[in-house]
Amino acid sequence: MSNTRVAETHHPLLIAFVVAALSMLAPFTIDTYLPSFPAIAADFGASHAQMQQTMGVYLLAFAVTTLIYGPLSDGFGRRPVIIGALLLYVLGSAGAALASSIGGLLFWRVVQGLSAGAGVVVGRAMVRDAFSGHHAQRVLSQAMLIFAVAPAIAPMIGGMLQHGSGWRAVFWFLALLGVIELLIIGWRAPETLPAERRHSLHPAKVAGAYGRALRHKRFMGLVLAFALNFGGFFIYIAGAPVLLYEHLHLGPNDFWMQFVPMVGGLMCGSYASSRLAGRMTPQRSIGIGYGVMLGASALNVAQAWLLPPAPVNVLAPLVLYAFAVSFTMPSLTLLALDCFPRNRGMAAAVQSFMQVGFNALVAVLLVPLAVDHVSGLAFGMLVLACAGFLVWRWQERLPVTVLS
Repeated sequence: MSNTRVAETHHPLLIAFVVAALSMLAPFTIDTYLPSFPAIAADFGASHAQMQQTMGVYLLAFAVTTLIYGPLSDGFGRRPVIIGALLLYVLGSAGAALASSIGGLLFWRVVQGLSAGAGVVVGRAMVRDAFSGHHAQRVLSQAMLIFAVAPAIAPMIGGMLQHGSGWRAVFWFLALLGVIELLIIGWRAPETLPAERRHSLHPAKVAGAYGRALRHKRFMGLVLAFALNFGGFFIYIAGAPVLLYEHLHLGPNDFWMQFVPMVGGLMCGSYASSRLAGRMTPQRSIGIGYGVMLGASALNVAQAWLLPPAPVNVLAPLVLYAFAVSFTMPSLTLLALDCFPRNRGMAAAVQSFMQVGFNALVAVLLVPLAVDHVSGLAFGMLVLACAGFLVWRWQERLPVTVLS
């Protein structure tokens, strides 16, 4: 079945909605429980470092299993892999809600991480299965536009649940979210990878495909640039409890003050990318995005050094940075997936592994070093944005090679 035939069979908005719903699970699993950090720490006698580990172990498990879900979806199809992962996610969320110690919570966060990665990997592959060229960019941008709602409402829902029912209600909510997604996938999600386009899951062939990906310099440059860009954004997500509680002196119900503006930037960037799809080359849109990203990072460092911490001046540069990240994301993703047109699940898996694995390193290593000062967070964002830009410029000089 050709890309054209699949695109005729499945409506773009349906694919965008399904992909967005799958992608939402990851930010909900991260952002919803952030307002409960102090309450969980108090209940279990956990340190700041242990609470950061509840995010780090989730992200590490998430990253590792993306390398498994990609080949599985290339071999068995997209739907069976998603459904199996969602069942495991519901189990992990319920287990976290019933945890009786910080060790138990860490274990169930690992289970959540082992399952949540399927949606991100398989969702990206579904878009590229069904659409090509600027149509794929438009659908991926539309999915990002819908998905961007999640980081805005997740901490607000978490704050309300924490205030009304305590932190365990947060994880029961995540279990319910997993059940709802199971119903959506079972009812409406199409299978975008027909049987004749699936691949063998023989370990040697899977290892060979990953080996080709790791040796593909342009592909690795694209996925590393994406990971660095998002890392500059994620440093503020992972550091949100300290930023809001200690630097800005806000409360559990005030997380919207950070996340709503940031998500507004994400949505505007996705909308702009969707509208401009087909009107400019991916390379041109990425260049414009990096201009905004670097300018926002420099502005952020300046305000952190020159102004006292306040919501307006701390958060305004983050809106611009979020715009740039979501504006460049569809083009970087599609250019990377197009390096392996016959192994898109594997390519999406490597991209997700790099992104989430790097986020885990940011949460576990960089945030504890930077979060004590607003200027530390701002400088961390600038360094990551500059590194992403340099990697992007390096890979642009490499020859374009496409592997089957």
